[in-house]
Amino acid sequence: MLDIKLIRENPEKINELLKRRNPELSIDEVIQIDEERRKLQVQVDEMRAKRKKDSQLIGELKKKGENTDKVQAEVREIGEKIKELEVEQNELDTKQRDLLLHIPNTPDETTPIGTSDADNPVVHTWGEPTKFDFEYKAHWDLCEEKNLVDFERGVKLSQSRFILYRGKGARLERAIINFFLDYHTQDQSYEEILPPFMANSATMTGTGQLPKFKEDMYKCVDEDLYLIPTAEVPVTNIYANEILSEADLPKYMTAYTPCFRRESGSAGRDTRGLIRVHQFNKVELVKLCTPETSRDEHEKLTRDAEKMLELLNLPYRRVALCSGDIGFSANKCWDLEVWMPSYGEYKEISSCSNFGDYQARRANIRYKDKDGKTRFVHTLNGSGLAVGRTFAAIIENFQQADGTIVIPEVLRKYTGFDKI
Repeated sequence: MLDIKLIRENPEKINELLKRRNPELSIDEVIQIDEERRKLQVQVDEMRAKRKKDSQLIGELKKKGENTDKVQAEVREIGEKIKELEVEQNELDTKQRDLLLHIPNTPDETTPIGTSDADNPVVHTWGEPTKFDFEYKAHWDLCEEKNLVDFERGVKLSQSRFILYRGKGARLERAIINFFLDYHTQDQSYEEILPPFMANSATMTGTGQLPKFKEDMYKCVDEDLYLIPTAEVPVTNIYANEILSEADLPKYMTAYTPCFRRESGSAGRDTRGLIRVHQFNKVELVKLCTPETSRDEHEKLTRDAEKMLELLNLPYRRVALCSGDIGFSANKCWDLEVWMPSYGEYKEISSCSNFGDYQARRANIRYKDKDGKTRFVHTLNGSGLAVGRTFAAIIENFQQADGTIVIPEVLRKYTGFDKI
């Protein structure tokens, strides 16, 4: 959530940054409501001062034995008026908060300006796109041919875009998860978290999923619970409404969870295979840090995710998301895209975002600095990586002319086999 104090102090700049995202975005209504509320506050403060003064006068008049009926009536009238104004204030507060919850984060000054993913500049590439001297196959064909994924029965059990892994496919999926968790915890110093896979509306609001993206989530009937779209939601909110010490920061946390997304806005996109499904596995990286270190921590987090692709020997590239493509809560984002031969292009496998204090304000995550001042932390996260997309990339990039699929060396102690 944007800082109302910052909006008051520099509304033109906030509007200019928001319009980099979308020309129709504006904080003008927020400012208007804020001005109305502050005018009411002045009236309430003046009335309280008068009520206090008149209450003192009543005491003085009583001491003198004089009649206080008129003054007492005025005090009661002032009290009723204060209550009315406080109701108006509360209504304006609610309206203002609702507006702020629907307004995205302002993009960082270094975020490229653009309108869509076509405007995302490539920052660097690693490895060369895989080339084959034989007729290669898409991962969905290989998965069916080798009985790694049963797409048809996954649909039968649930609905379209739900996946049933089996045999060596299930083992490879689990191997990828375990490899990521082991490396992140043992080599990159993240604390492993195993959070609930369901979260309440306050938790969903803290990271920005609610109220904006309610239609993209799976809601439990008659309960204030949603299936999580990513581990970012419960892990970031672990310290909601708490005050940490600066000595506690930075916090590095990693978590495996299944992720559930209705993807209501993506009908017809990537309908085959494992790229866009309603339930998928992911290992997430989450950081809480001070504002002064968040840029460096963002770069480190992104490198931690890139390291996974390099250890798996998967060609990838890093792109900078432009202002029109960046996520709702983020102010800066790097996307990592892995080479997928079946598409003849790179596909997103991780988004590494810096949210500044936007999520921390919503979730009320704070810390005391060395001077004893209470401040909001900065939150960051990224996929380390999306497991199903990693699975698909391995299947496609490491297929051989003889029909086998070679397992990356770092995974073999987890799979127990070196090829499929």
